[in-house]
Amino acid sequence: MARQLMKGNEAIAEAAIRAGCRAFFGYPITPQNEIPEYMAAHMAENGGVFVQAESEVAAINMVYGAAAAGFRAMTSSSSPGISLKQEGISYIAASDLPCVIVNIMRAGPGLGGIQSAQGDYFQAVKGGGHGDYKLLVFAPASIQEAVDLMFVAFDKADQYRMPAMILGDGMIGQMMEPVELPPAVDLQSLPEKPWCLRGWDGQGERRIVSSLRIQPEDLEPYLNEQMKKWERIKEDEARAEEYRAEDAEILLTAYGTPARICKSAVEILRAEGIKAGLIRPITLFPFPDRAFRYHAARPEVKGFVSVELSTGQMIEDVRLAVDGKKPVSFFGRCGGAVMSEDEIVAFVKGGAF
Repeated sequence: MARQLMKGNEAIAEAAIRAGCRAFFGYPITPQNEIPEYMAAHMAENGGVFVQAESEVAAINMVYGAAAAGFRAMTSSSSPGISLKQEGISYIAASDLPCVIVNIMRAGPGLGGIQSAQGDYFQAVKGGGHGDYKLLVFAPASIQEAVDLMFVAFDKADQYRMPAMILGDGMIGQMMEPVELPPAVDLQSLPEKPWCLRGWDGQGERRIVSSLRIQPEDLEPYLNEQMKKWERIKEDEARAEEYRAEDAEILLTAYGTPARICKSAVEILRAEGIKAGLIRPITLFPFPDRAFRYHAARPEVKGFVSVELSTGQMIEDVRLAVDGKKPVSFFGRCGGAVMSEDEIVAFVKGGAF
């Protein structure tokens, strides 16, 4: 495969098409506008449908319909737009429907600013809509990884019959890097969806897609089965990258673009005689607890530093994973400001614990 230089948003869109997306519904908002623009230009030539909906609310409900009909369906937006989609996301999850949602985060809260931030972690991982449900959440740290994870997101959404989210900060969407695009999947090779709606001719069993389980004797067993599925996902799907962690005494942890900055900070600290390393969660749900538990049990580890473009959100999951065995401190920038490797180094050397 030849490498080509692509902007993150455009690479994500092309990867989605190659992964089998044939129904895209969206609404413009910076800094993800290149995704719907690319889809508008290329979906039809690939046998797909593009609709710029009248609102984010309309877009997510169109995804609901397309997913119910068995299509690989997708939407994309940025933080305030994802907030508007939350009711629809909850309905899609409750209907056991697969789809992919891309959130290229901007700074907030409120309308905020268009610079990079990671303030949507809670919304993505803890469930931004109503009720008990989960999303598969993938956090790429490069354009190539965003491309690769698009394929994974569609496959895993289908496998578990649930929405999957690609969660990227604004830099992931806007920067350009060389990428290798995998070949397009053969749609005929995808697993059948015997539950999907294809119309009814009056013969055989009628298929119904619904999120309505009004009686407790129906809803509680359903949610209990969902919990069992989430436990299987935690066991089988958690992903993390470890960088120079094998002998580290101080472990930084970050996802997305800040993880790249942390790698540079690790090298600076190592050059100054401080044994630093990095754990980078690739899945935010399921969170890669095992990697943190393993290193928290190592006697030489002094502690963990959660580095985030927020006021501190992922740190809660880091603390849960470490389970009180080692201290966990926080270093972050927010509001669209991005930390430098030198700031991380100064924080560690200044006494993070």
